[in-house]
Amino acid sequence: MTDAPYHGHFVGPEHRFALRVYFEDTDFSGVVYHANYLRYFERARSDMLRVAGIDQAAAHANGTGVYAVAAMDLKFRSPAHFDDALLIRSHVTDVRAASCHIAQGVYRDDVLLCEAMVTAAFLSPSGRPTRQPKDWLAIYKALMPGADPKGRPVT
Repeated sequence: MTDAPYHGHFVGPEHRFALRVYFEDTDFSGVVYHANYLRYFERARSDMLRVAGIDQAAAHANGTGVYAVAAMDLKFRSPAHFDDALLIRSHVTDVRAASCHIAQGVYRDDVLLCEAMVTAAFLSPSGRPTRQPKDWLAIYKALMPGADPKGRPVT
């Protein structure tokens, strides 16, 4: 067996990314510090794109563009604690020429602890919104709930 970084997987259109709460993630009371949920969501989104075939590193290196979070709406429901096993569930809810919307939730077992609605804008190297690569748009459309594997709406 070769040691390799963990990566999540898709169950239908939903990406799942598991992690454990470490001591460094918590405040003095053993509760996950609120800002760390942003890190959890970011790791899961980045992994989702990588697993789906979207190569952000190559797009940055060749000057195509980069993603930036343009908006994020969070709702904290229940705290996570030191040593909890968490699952971040993510799915694409909408895709546009220069942005995508991703719904995410942090779960402990079946309990929703925190949820986020994220708008990621695709930016040119100058920092202006620009169209995403066409093949990426096709990937997103295929990942949206209600799409068949070729990205067509299921009727």
